[in-house]
Order: sequence, then C-alpha cells, then structure tokens
Amino acid sequence: MFKLDHQLEADTWHVCDLHLCRVLLAKNAAWPWVILVPMRADKVEIIDLSEPEQGVLWREIEKVSHALQRLTTPDKLNVAAIGNVVRQLHVHVVSRRMGDPAWPSPIWGSGFSATYSPAEKEEVIARLYDSLHR
Repeated sequence: MFKLDHQLEADTWHVCDLHLCRVLLAKNAAWPWVILVPMRADKVEIIDLSEPEQGVLWREIEKVSHALQRLTTPDKLNVAAIGNVVRQLHVHVVSRRMGDPAWPSPIWGSGFSATYSPAEKEEVIARLYDSLHR
C-alpha cells in the first residue's frame, strides 16, 4: 500500500493525484518546484516500475514540465530523480531562471530557501492544478 515518505510529507503540499503520481509543491518558494511521487509501495528506482508504468511516469513528468513552463516561463527546467536523502521514488521538476538564488549551480544543498505566504501557497497550488487539468 502506498504511503508518502514522512520527509516528503513535511516538505511539500499536495496539489493533485494523476494516474500514477502524486503531485506535490515544494514548500521552498525560492524556486517553482514540483515533485512527482509514483503511488506505488516500495519503489526506489525508476526501473523498479513496470515498463508500462515507466511510460506513464514519463508522460506525467512531461505534463508537469509543460505546466511549469506555462506558469513560470523558465530559462531551464531541471528534472531529476536523485533520492539520496529520501529513498522513496520521486522526481523533481524545478523551474530555473538565470539569476535565481543558486543559478547556475544545482538547487540541492544551496542553502537558499524562501517561504510562501498562505495566499501565495493557495494561488500557486490552484494555478498548478488548473494547468495540469486543461
């Protein structure tokens, strides 16, 4: 049975569930940052998914990437399945802009963070949800 890792639960807000993945917004407002978590128990690597599920994962990464592109007009989208801290399979999709707090370095370990106001949080989640359900 699928259960979201406690660290992901603490660091994100739920946006919606797609066919395979739970879509989460990272609480760090320094970057528009979405995390997809396949709703499958005990998966660590992408190759742990069945071949059809891997295809669905890719299409959902593409869907989220297009949504972030529409909403944030990034200079670059970073897509990564790292998992060194959280073993549960998850994929980061981060909208990067030249001049953002960590540019051009990776965001991980940068030490930069920002906080969403309650209104900003609700607006970003609503806009992302709407963009994913067009």
